[in-house]
Amino acid sequence: MDLDKPSVWGSLKQKTRPFLQNLSVKKTKKRSSKMVERKVHSLDRRLSVSVPDMLEVETLTKEQTTYSSTQVLSSCSPKSFSRSVVSLKSRSASVRPAGEDWPWALQQATRTEVTVTHLDAQVAGVPVSEGKRKSKMDLDSSISSQIFDDQMGLEEANDCLSDLPSPFAYLLTIHLKEGRNLVIRDRCGTSDPYVKFKLNGKTLYKSKVVYKNLNPVWDETVVLPVQTLDQKLWIKVYDRDLTSSDFMGSAFVALAELELNRTTEQVLKLEDPNSLEDDMGVIVLNLSLAVKQGDFKRNRWSSRKKRTSCKSAFMRSARLSDSLRKNQLWNGLVTITLLEGKNIPGGGLAEIFILLKLGDQRYKSKTLCKSANPQWREQFDFHYFSDRKDMLDIEVWRKDNKKHEELLGTCQVDIAALPTKQTNCLELPLEKHPGSLLMLIAVAPCTGVSISDLCVCPLGDPSERQQISQRYCIKNSFQDIKDIGFLQVKVLKAVDLLAADFAGKSDPFCVLELGNDSLQTHTVYKNLNPEWNKVFTFPIKDIHDVLEVTVFDEDGDKPPDFLGKVAIPLLSIRNGKQSCYTLKNKDLERASKGVIYLELDVLFNPVKASIRTFKPREKRFTEENRKFSKKILSRNVDRVKKITMAIWNTIQFLRSCFLWESTVKSVIAFVVFVVTVWSVELYMVPLALLVLFAYNFSLVTTGKVSNTQDAQASKKVKEKLESEKKGLIDRIHMVQEIIIAVQGILEEIASFGERIKNTFNWTVPFLSVLACLVLAAATVILYFIPLRYIVLIWGINKFTKKLRNPYAIDNNELLDFLSRVPSDVQKVGNEWPPEGSQNPLSKG
Repeated sequence: MDLDKPSVWGSLKQKTRPFLQNLSVKKTKKRSSKMVERKVHSLDRRLSVSVPDMLEVETLTKEQTTYSSTQVLSSCSPKSFSRSVVSLKSRSASVRPAGEDWPWALQQATRTEVTVTHLDAQVAGVPVSEGKRKSKMDLDSSISSQIFDDQMGLEEANDCLSDLPSPFAYLLTIHLKEGRNLVIRDRCGTSDPYVKFKLNGKTLYKSKVVYKNLNPVWDETVVLPVQTLDQKLWIKVYDRDLTSSDFMGSAFVALAELELNRTTEQVLKLEDPNSLEDDMGVIVLNLSLAVKQGDFKRNRWSSRKKRTSCKSAFMRSARLSDSLRKNQLWNGLVTITLLEGKNIPGGGLAEIFILLKLGDQRYKSKTLCKSANPQWREQFDFHYFSDRKDMLDIEVWRKDNKKHEELLGTCQVDIAALPTKQTNCLELPLEKHPGSLLMLIAVAPCTGVSISDLCVCPLGDPSERQQISQRYCIKNSFQDIKDIGFLQVKVLKAVDLLAADFAGKSDPFCVLELGNDSLQTHTVYKNLNPEWNKVFTFPIKDIHDVLEVTVFDEDGDKPPDFLGKVAIPLLSIRNGKQSCYTLKNKDLERASKGVIYLELDVLFNPVKASIRTFKPREKRFTEENRKFSKKILSRNVDRVKKITMAIWNTIQFLRSCFLWESTVKSVIAFVVFVVTVWSVELYMVPLALLVLFAYNFSLVTTGKVSNTQDAQASKKVKEKLESEKKGLIDRIHMVQEIIIAVQGILEEIASFGERIKNTFNWTVPFLSVLACLVLAAATVILYFIPLRYIVLIWGINKFTKKLRNPYAIDNNELLDFLSRVPSDVQKVGNEWPPEGSQNPLSKG
């Protein structure tokens, strides 16, 4: 009995084992089907048959369930093996496209039946004692290898399935149409609105600015990458000002509510909880959400699984850089010559100036004196974007003595309607006001502006480099005079930047400026060692321009934080050499943290560059109003003081020669003066300047000047360090001394000019008569005596004055005379008789 019990228990276990296994299989199928139903339920609202990638993922989820069931049944019998083969073969049929399911399924069904018959015959055609063992071993090895291969494929599919909401899984297409009834933010009763699109607190796109319009039409399209659908797209509207941007309201769209592959129009009402306006207007836009095609193809899972994160980040940066490239590159140049105004209203009562606006580019003309027909004769260059259709806005302003500005009139010009490659003379009447403006407008295509990757840089191709070099060769010096040269900048990377965020990271991007031309890189998020690897090209309009490369930290809606700056003159560039530049502060005086790697190439025509040197420099776009800075004031005073001291030292040297402080020096100076005045000719003046250039060049080549400059620079650094150590009281005293010095200099200059004016205005009749007598005598003397002899007599008198009278006081007769004439301040304080009340020669 004791021996029978284990056998009975063993037989019971063998009988109940298939039942327990089938029960576990049913639970597994039920659980997997629930998961599939839950996943299908979450996507059925947005998923359509036209999205094969998501259908493939759904099918593979079902396949995983099939595989789990076959794996359990594989240990029962040869028939179960045949069923597993059938399930594995039929599994591959589900990954075919929807349009090919039926014929392909029939074909696979035929193959499946043949396979099952062959296996059954193999089992039946051998003895039972050997057949079961042999067939089981063969089938076990073949099927296990096939199951292993499919299991590896399914594991890769599961990895991609788990990473479905990976970066750049969806594409959101936004068509920004227009705004309606937006709020007023400017004093003139309008606004200059633009729109920002934000996801997760990051600004992904900023629209253009539509000036002076409460019903703006943008008509811009942008494609943004979306990671997950459980977030909101924020649309924020701002009014652009010179100093800051005023908030005009915001709205949001929940991405989970959008349908896939369907364009919907959204009319979003703008709101601002901090504003008192009830109706802030609406924004109209079209939104379309789609799954990115081609990232989840099964045949590429094994190779893409390792580089999914790198490629998604790269594609996101590429998409953003494409958007930046589209909004930065201009394809035309609008040259405006402002000639004159005619019958400007109120022009004879105040100073007149003109504001010109094209998109976000602004120029301000010089301010002219009171005149109804002012003449400017100024030239301005605007960048023209043919896809934006911007209007040229012209505003006429006047400014009175109280610095109050008033708009006198406006007019507009449709640049797109003007013929290109010719100068158009236009007389533009002012809207709603009398008067007109006369100007010349020329629209010309612009080449040489581009943003590309390192692999397709223009100068990297030998044939293209030769073509560009041929364009700027000497024989083409008088073709297209304005096209002076070509600049290529490779922005490679930056290292060890300043951490601007609280997490110890930064979101750096670069801005490259050459005159008024400006381009920027994409933003590399959360990185202190960013790599941009972009190539920028600029047309050179002046070889004396300076390339400024500034690194900023993107800070959402706030202005970007400054990280560092580099200024590189074009004439100092060494072609094709990768250089490491230390970033500096805004004033370019001290080193900041971090370095940037650049590779620069410049090609230019020396003849065109020389001709351009003798023409006016390009005006800069209107910038923000400059504020008072103690540092800038102190620096400018030091600069003026340095020049003044050089002039003063020269005067003191001549004075020492006149006073015979050193006999040898005075004798040499006297002989040189007499010989020079007696034998000087007009051509000797430029010759003397050439000698001065040669002397300084010899100092530069020997290195004496550089050593002196280094010593002066080190001295300045020590002085700055000492000034930074000063306390608040010392700084206040320093500012006070500077202001007093500037006040005294300005008073001397103003008094000198007013004294000359009052001499000719007969403010003091006696001095005016005396000046007339001296001028009459000088006229007679210069008529009969050559200028050479007069200068010689004056010099001999100066040199011998100390010898004739050792105790004589040195003076300047002209300055002594002007010191007797009262300035306007003294004239108001003293009681001088009115002009013309008495005879100048009368005594009483």
